[in-house]
Amino acid sequence: MKVLEFEMDRDEILDITGHVQEFVRESDKGEGAVLIFSVGSTGAVTTLEYELGLSKDLPRVMDRIAPYSDHYDHHRTWNDDNGSSHVKSAIVGTSLIVPFSGRKLMLGTWQQIVLINFDTGRRKRRVILHVL
Repeated sequence: MKVLEFEMDRDEILDITGHVQEFVRESDKGEGAVLIFSVGSTGAVTTLEYELGLSKDLPRVMDRIAPYSDHYDHHRTWNDDNGSSHVKSAIVGTSLIVPFSGRKLMLGTWQQIVLINFDTGRRKRRVILHVL
């Protein structure tokens, strides 16, 4: 198991494929799967083609689904402002499993593993990697 930590701004999308690939390469398994888990309920992990256009498109589309400016009962429950962040995280998800063979991730040509910070401000994001 390995824990990664990143400082991220609101709606920042970070390509963590290299970190995951390095972890798999250093493991004692030639094939299997790696679990990528984002700790917390306002971050997310998924795959996408990591490029400037999509790094703008995804937050914009997610904000249409769960706008930061909307009313969330969560705000009254905890006296905070990140109800939208929790909803977005729940939609995208906080974990991902990627198979590997020959100690190489079996991703598509344009497919990268990304970490997303949906929280309303800069946050330290932790990611747990575990070979299965």
